[in-house]
Amino acid sequence: MKKAGLIIWILGVLFGLAFVKTGMAADRFHIDEEVLKKAEERFGRAAPGRLIAWEHLVRQGRTQSDLETLDRVNSFFNSTVSYAEDLHLWGVNDYWATPVELLSLGAGDCEDYAIAKYFTLKAMGISEEKLNIAYVKALEINRPHMVLTYYRDPGEEPLILDNLINAIKPSSQRGDLSPIFSFNGSGLWMAQQRGRGSITASSRLRKWRDLLTRMSDHKI
Repeated sequence: MKKAGLIIWILGVLFGLAFVKTGMAADRFHIDEEVLKKAEERFGRAAPGRLIAWEHLVRQGRTQSDLETLDRVNSFFNSTVSYAEDLHLWGVNDYWATPVELLSLGAGDCEDYAIAKYFTLKAMGISEEKLNIAYVKALEINRPHMVLTYYRDPGEEPLILDNLINAIKPSSQRGDLSPIFSFNGSGLWMAQQRGRGSITASSRLRKWRDLLTRMSDHKI
């Protein structure tokens, strides 16, 4: 699938049968009844409630303050989803869940939190240019980690949305995180080199492309 098609999906689709047409207002976001039915069949009776709560969050839309919107989305996922490793949840070492899979199951790892927050904020009207999904090293636990970053303006210090802590802090206050690379629908940036050219063909984006393909294939 060509890059242009992937970007269209990012603009228009949150996942499978949960349709969000390009340009659709957040208050028209709706999760199809078939999605709710399949989620309950596969993941249990609590799954539809989490998806409906997500729908309500998106339909409320963006507030006047980006920071307030960020806080609402960050708090929603951190409080709704429990942390669990992919091997336990999916039987593989590294699986990137769609937002519907994450909320249906009610559990996921750091990648799943960051991805879900990214698509949710986009649906609520936050510009993609302000959002990056960032790979970092979490120094205190000595392991790779993923967070969502928000840039109010290009080149400014980003804010960090993290499942490890609830507070949204600027990167200068997150000395426990060491940046590796970041990406969104437009490209990939090494470490803190955003704005100095993107690396769009990197194999590190394979899972991102695979995720978007599953989102477009209308599967749960």
